[in-house]
Amino acid sequence: MISRAQTILPRLIEIRRTLHQHPELSFQEHKTAEFIAGILAGLGLQPRTGVGKTGVVADMGAGSPVVALRADMDALPIQEENDVPYASQNAGVMHACGHDVHMTSLLGAAMLLKESELRGTVRLIFQPCEEGQDAEGKSGAMRMTDEGVMDSVDAIFGIHVDDETYSGTVDICPGPIMAAADAFRITVKGQGGHGAYPHKGVDSIMLAAEVITALHQIVSRRISPLESGVISVGSIHGGTKANIIPDQVELKGTIRSFKPEVRATLFREVERACGVARALGGDCELSIMDGFPATVNHPELTLWAQKVGRAMLGDRVTSEQVEMGAEDFSIFAQKAPGCYLRLGIRKEGQPIRAIHTSRFDAEEDSLAVGAALFAALALGYLERV
Repeated sequence: MISRAQTILPRLIEIRRTLHQHPELSFQEHKTAEFIAGILAGLGLQPRTGVGKTGVVADMGAGSPVVALRADMDALPIQEENDVPYASQNAGVMHACGHDVHMTSLLGAAMLLKESELRGTVRLIFQPCEEGQDAEGKSGAMRMTDEGVMDSVDAIFGIHVDDETYSGTVDICPGPIMAAADAFRITVKGQGGHGAYPHKGVDSIMLAAEVITALHQIVSRRISPLESGVISVGSIHGGTKANIIPDQVELKGTIRSFKPEVRATLFREVERACGVARALGGDCELSIMDGFPATVNHPELTLWAQKVGRAMLGDRVTSEQVEMGAEDFSIFAQKAPGCYLRLGIRKEGQPIRAIHTSRFDAEEDSLAVGAALFAALALGYLERV
């Protein structure tokens, strides 16, 4: 499969660069969807557009079993600073998370599978809005699932670039690999006044500082050191002038966990931390917004995927990466056994070009690996079942 993928690598590079030049934000991927649908139609498929608002879905083969392959489509609100011919042409928008690589890998897999006899159905899922949620709190995976994209699916595979790992290497790790991600908003309320006379009011800035200190003690003192969790405050807003004590301060942050019981404990302890403000004469309002559950790779499916990967790549298949980042692939993996893989895209001898930065880029040889791996997993799964 790798050899076959190498023969289409020039075409994959062309596709990836076109996608990279024309990035679109979450639920705005109209031209991206049109471009993808055009390539799929050219392969003789009948793509459905507008799925989950701006997603694209196409089936190859027929009957059961059904194996799904997923690639996300959206870009980030980042101004690209790379001096390359294929740099983003959309000001302030960039494929800085490798979704152009994901889409290209999946299109490449479709090209490879087109020449194969399928003993079932391969469902190609091009998903919008992985990087956010709409006004109703739904991401692209949630929208597509609501519209039945996962109906009858027996297994699903997804790929994400890994900026730290060299091209030609893939990490396939069973069990929990990415955290549940929830958001919180805390409004700390005091009594405003003049900065010269703090004793005449209740200093909301001071109260907020105490709440933050309490929040940062939760993981170290309220959950087992053998478990994993993160609470981070990423936004603090309060006050308008140096000598005015504001009535209130707003804190926003993220809660990360792997296990449901740890997640519940963190939620409860964030509420307890808010009590510090009340104890010191102020008040506190807390809202916790449920995000994505943890991404958990199905153990049996993942061990099988490791064998497929090692047959193709040998010892360049690793099984070690667990992180506190989050992904809405977890929504799909709740509907059918799922396996989420990490594709190395770092060039040998080159420094890391981190995702979500204006200098991110990918070694394009990785496109052949991504396409071949997607195709081999789909073909192998249908033959295995």
